[in-house]
Amino acid sequence: MSNPVTMSHSAAPQHDAATQPLRASRPGSGLTGRIRVAGDKSISHRALMFGALAVGRTEITGLLEGEDVLRTAAAMRALGATVDRLGEGHWQVAGRGVGGLVEPADVLDMGNSGTAARLICGLIAGHPIFAVLTGDASLRSRPMKRVMDPLAASGARFTGRAGGRLPLAIEGTAEPLPLDYRLPVASAQVKSAVLLAGLCARGTTRVEEPEASRDHTENMLRHFGATVRVEAQGHGRVIELEGQPELVAAPVHVPADPSSAAFPLVAALLVPGSSLTVEGVGLNPLRTGLFTTLREMGANLVVTNERLEGGEPVGDITATHGPLRGVDVPAERAPSMIDEYPILAVAAAFASGTTRMRGLKELRVKESDRLAATVALLAANGVAAEVEGDDLILQRNGRPPAGGGHVTTHMDHRIAMSALVLGLGAEQAVTVDDGRFIDTSFPGFAALMNGATGAEAIRPA
Repeated sequence: MSNPVTMSHSAAPQHDAATQPLRASRPGSGLTGRIRVAGDKSISHRALMFGALAVGRTEITGLLEGEDVLRTAAAMRALGATVDRLGEGHWQVAGRGVGGLVEPADVLDMGNSGTAARLICGLIAGHPIFAVLTGDASLRSRPMKRVMDPLAASGARFTGRAGGRLPLAIEGTAEPLPLDYRLPVASAQVKSAVLLAGLCARGTTRVEEPEASRDHTENMLRHFGATVRVEAQGHGRVIELEGQPELVAAPVHVPADPSSAAFPLVAALLVPGSSLTVEGVGLNPLRTGLFTTLREMGANLVVTNERLEGGEPVGDITATHGPLRGVDVPAERAPSMIDEYPILAVAAAFASGTTRMRGLKELRVKESDRLAATVALLAANGVAAEVEGDDLILQRNGRPPAGGGHVTTHMDHRIAMSALVLGLGAEQAVTVDDGRFIDTSFPGFAALMNGATGAEAIRPA
C-alpha cells in the first residue's frame, strides 16, 4: 500500500501565489483519436463521503484526483475515516458508520470546492460535533446560506460571515430532526446536504425539488443500502429517505465526468478536421442536458458501447466537426447541465442564428457569477451576448469568433477551460489570466487537449 495522499493546511496549494496565464490558438489539424477524461467529480466526492459513513471498507476505482476531491478525502480523514490511496484512481475508505464521525482537530480547508463544502455541512449537521470550514478566496466569496437555512431546522447551528460565507462554524446536533423541505431552486448540492443530514435523523426526510437535478446522491444511497423513494411531480421530484440506516461498504467505479468530457467534445465540434472519441463517459440522464442541446444544434455526436457501471449508465461519445445552428434551451433543462452553460455559450458563438439559454439563475452563485463571467468571456473575443432576466441570448452568423481576447477567470476553472476551447477555434489566440484552477476539476487538461490536436495549442502565455 502506498502512502495516502494528504492535503494539510500547510501542504495545500496556495491560490494567492502568482498567476499562470495560458493561451490557446488554432491547431494545425483537428482533434482526433480516443481519449479518457478524469473521473466524475460529483460521484468522486460522494464515493468518499458515503465510504466514510458506511460500515466496512469501500473500494473506489476511477476516482478523480483533482484538488477538489483530494480536499474531500482529507476532510473524511479528519472526520475519523481511514482513507488510503492504493494506486492511480484506486482508493479505499474504512468508514465509521452513520452517526460515527468524530470532531476534527483542525479547520477543514475545502479549497475551491463548493460541492464538498455544502455536502459536508449536511454531514456535520447530523453529528454532535463542532467544525469550522474555510476555503480559498473564491470559495470564501460564495454563499452557503441556502444550505444553512434548511439544515438549521434540523437542529444544527451555523455562524459565518455576512451572507453565510466562509469561514463557517458548524455545531451539529445529537438528535437531528427529519426535514420536509421544498427547494426554491433546483440544486443537487442543497438537496444532497439535506439528505446527508437526514441519514442521522429518526424518521423520514423529505425533499421536494421544482426540477429534477442530478441524482448521484440518491443512487449512491441505494448502492450503500439506504431506503430511498423517488416520485415524479411535474418537472420536479419528491425524494424520501428513511433515517438511521446501516450503510454497508460497496465498491464504486467512477465513470468519466460528462462535465469534463464537454470541453474536448465541444472543441472537436468547432475545430475543422476533428473526429474525437471520449471513452467511458457517464450518461446519467440528469447530467446529459448539454449533449441533448448540442444534438438539437445539429452536432454530430454518436454514443457507442453503452453499458452500466456501478449503477450509472456509461458510453463512449464521438464528436465530429460540423456546422451548428442556434436553439432555444428550456429552463427546465438547466439542472441537467448547470455546469456546462459556459462551454455551451462557446459552441453557440460558432453557430448560425439565435441561441437563447433560459433560467440561468443558479449560475450567479457558482465559483464566480458564471453568467456575468460568460458574457465577459464572449465580449472579450468579439461575441456580443445579451442577458434578459436570467436568460442568455446570442445571435451569430456561423463564422468563427474573432478571438484575440484576454479573459478574466475569477478563479473559475470552467470559465478558464471554456475560454481556451474558444481559442482553439477562433481566428486569433485567446488568453486566460490564470490556469491554475483548472486542476481542481480537470488535472492534465492542457496536456490532454494538446495530445488530441498533435500540437501545443494550449501553452503558457
